[in-house]
Amino acid sequence: MLALAGDVTGRRILDAGCGSGPLTAALRDRGAIVTGIDASAGMLALARKRLGDGAALHVADLKDPLPFDDGAFDDVVASLVLHYLEDWGPTLAETRRVLRPGGRLIASVDHPFVAYTISEPRPDYFATTGYAFEWMLNGRLVPMKFWRKPLHAMTDAFTAAGFRLAAISEPQPDPAARELFPDDVHDLATRPCFLFFVLEAPA
Repeated sequence: MLALAGDVTGRRILDAGCGSGPLTAALRDRGAIVTGIDASAGMLALARKRLGDGAALHVADLKDPLPFDDGAFDDVVASLVLHYLEDWGPTLAETRRVLRPGGRLIASVDHPFVAYTISEPRPDYFATTGYAFEWMLNGRLVPMKFWRKPLHAMTDAFTAAGFRLAAISEPQPDPAARELFPDDVHDLATRPCFLFFVLEAPA
């Protein structure tokens, strides 16, 4: 996400679905003016601990209208957020509204091929379908629900909202992953994991 964002010095950035704030912090450290939103007050409390009291953080659900003026931001980042939503249309329309002309949406999602292959029997790749599973976090199982979309449905949603596709990326793991996840780095480097988009809001 940071590599795709490039030089963000002085740019007004909305971190949509900021969670506990790691991307918000990294963008702020690089000179951006960052506002974070998340539907979870608990996640925002963690972000507040990370970012301090001066951070602009708001409880907001991406399914609802955003509490910002038209053209309020130069960029919107949405890191591993959109795949929680069945219908991207209203969210992308609001994202487009709060971006200035020429602004960018930088988004990442689970790679659609991964979402297709993790369950058996395999679902219809071309259908938008929900799937649920559990993650073990801090010793307890946490239920999760994501939505599968084929690649063309993603790009169709972006263009229908008025965005122009500038880049699609399937990046390799950061070199630090070799030390952090030594048992997993081979799979991370040889199988599709995530898909990244840079979308421009034409002037």
